[in-house]
Amino acid sequence: MWRLVIARAFPAFILSFISLATVVQAQTPFERGRYLVEGVVACGNCHTQQGPAGPVEGMALAGGLDVSGPWGKVISPNITPDPETGIGTWSADEIKRAIRDGLRPDGSLIGPPMPFHFYRSIADEDLDAIVTYLQSVPAIRNETPAPEFAMPLPASYGPPVVSVAKVSRDDLVAYGEYLAGPLGHCMECHSSLDANGMPDPENGLGGGGIPFEGPWGISYAANLTPTGLSGYSDTEIKTIIRTGVRPDGSHLLPPMGVYYYNSVSEEDMNAIVAYLRSLPPK
Repeated sequence: MWRLVIARAFPAFILSFISLATVVQAQTPFERGRYLVEGVVACGNCHTQQGPAGPVEGMALAGGLDVSGPWGKVISPNITPDPETGIGTWSADEIKRAIRDGLRPDGSLIGPPMPFHFYRSIADEDLDAIVTYLQSVPAIRNETPAPEFAMPLPASYGPPVVSVAKVSRDDLVAYGEYLAGPLGHCMECHSSLDANGMPDPENGLGGGGIPFEGPWGISYAANLTPTGLSGYSDTEIKTIIRTGVRPDGSHLLPPMGVYYYNSVSEEDMNAIVAYLRSLPPK
């Protein structure tokens, strides 16, 4: 989520995904997992190397992207099923534990920028689907260095998560909160910073302002509360998310995951917009 090229560099690639945005939710665990990983969850936004034209071909989910920040020097790990450099020797339960509890099979803690305070609330059904898909992608050998954290990690991110119920689609705002929170972790980037310089979803939910520095210069996360979105219609908001282009023709800067968000279904996008409209103005 921290490094991505500008949307204008890949218009043809974006257009190739537009038809996916109206596809209904997949039914099989594999299809649901693919939809989530390659869509709103956007695992590849951190776990795929980026080149001048976008994700490096043949390196999907193989890690190697610099996701360093105030937490220290971190290169995203390989999450393909390669047995030596990826997660090929991890069981399904071990992968789930890593995603929700931040624990590797050896018991060591995974550090930031993985948004565990969101991932802990991923529903069991969706977590199963995500793991099913991750275990099915091509194994790619790509060894990445161990992280060098600039701060001590906590003992844990909380007690082990036992089970999380499915979120009903009947409540549009609640389902949108689930998509933008536990799954899409939008508020990880779009919440204001606390006194320690870390995202603060509790007090700064959706307020934006976090700086992201890269080859593009410095971009700032947008305010996603009604204050920041007041000038846009629902259709315009969905277009901005999917294409990275504002109504005036200007382009969003990285690290917005336009590659992935363009495949979010219309049903899910409606829920996300409904949720954003419901946030307390900041």
